[in-house]
Amino acid sequence: MKKVLVVVDMQKDFVDGSLGSAEALAIVPAAVKKIKEFDGDIFVTFDTHFNEYLETSEGRHLPVKHCIRRTPGWELDRNIASALEGRDYKKVEKLTFGSSDLPRLIMEREGTEDVSIELIGLCTDICVVSNALILKAAFPEAPISVDSACCAGVTPEKHEAALEVMRSCQIEVK
Repeated sequence: MKKVLVVVDMQKDFVDGSLGSAEALAIVPAAVKKIKEFDGDIFVTFDTHFNEYLETSEGRHLPVKHCIRRTPGWELDRNIASALEGRDYKKVEKLTFGSSDLPRLIMEREGTEDVSIELIGLCTDICVVSNALILKAAFPEAPISVDSACCAGVTPEKHEAALEVMRSCQIEVK
């Protein structure tokens, strides 16, 4: 079985930038360790917005500019970037919470062989859960898991709530 790791939005703005948090900072060492030790293919999502972000539906609901393409906040956290150095990974820019392209990209890279998919990253209650559910719908028979020690939510309570939603949808929470 082929193994895939999806690193969700471990970007500066979510770790220690405009939407950063103590919880996000706290998971970086565990995420770095997971990436360095992972034996399989890696996909890295990038939350990607543009200068007119505040005029979008998301921007009206969350009026904090973040992850504006090609700005320092859009880049990966430096520790995550360092862990990925020398690794062959697929960068996936996404314009919203979940990437509808991610299942296709995984299928193209992995072929039709059995695959297991693990997710880590930020934020558990927004982009991690969105991508996990998209992947579960696309790969209903594949083992899909989330490493909760390598994820953080907007708040600890929302993190736990998202983990419970994923458990309900037969996504293994480690």
